Amino acid sequence: MTRSDSVPFDLARVVAMRKLIEQGEGHHLEFKHKASHPDKIVRELIAFANTGGGTLLVGVDDNRSIPGVRFPEEESLIIQQEIKNHCRPILSPEETIIPVSEKRFVLRCDISPSAKRPHFYVDGAGQTSFVRQGEQTIRASREMVEIIRRSKSQRAVRLPYGEAEQKIIRFLGCQPARDFRNYRVEPLPCLPENHPPGSLQCAESNPNREG
Repeated sequence: MTRSDSVPFDLARVVAMRKLIEQGEGHHLEFKHKASHPDKIVRELIAFANTGGGTLLVGVDDNRSIPGVRFPEEESLIIQQEIKNHCRPILSPEETIIPVSEKRFVLRCDISPSAKRPHFYVDGAGQTSFVRQGEQTIRASREMVEIIRRSKSQRAVRLPYGEAEQKIIRFLGCQPARDFRNYRVEPLPCLPENHPPGSLQCAESNPNREG
């Protein structure tokens, strides 16, 4: 990553970032004041990778103000160390340093929908996966994890699911694939809005492949 002291101020980039921030936190956007809780940041990145991709901005508050951070390289190092120690498979967010004043910066982390999903946060308590619903990151149930895993494949497999899983199915199936860094996800068949909770036929490309 480029050192912050060598990154020139780019007004157009700052204006574009401000327009993004004005949209507020949502399915593809998260704000963090600092990387003081790196475990939470990695969970957010995992949720983005497991669902539709997204952007995390370090140096932006929930009220959409932009205090920035003084040392973005240190914020990045904290996040990267947490990913290395606790994220499986390991994620590689694309990081960009954006100067917002002479000595303040925003660290932008972009995550594409992952071809290696589902990703998990691993610690002494075991492994937990996360997904994005609106502006919230939530713990993924076993059914959600299986839906995410099989959303990459083509063969029909029947799975039970409830209302929470149905929201993830509808997003993965009906939302147009977002292109964050020239990466696209093939959509699942869409579910109608009134589709009742019950079971889902997902796809798996290799009929001999274990789930």
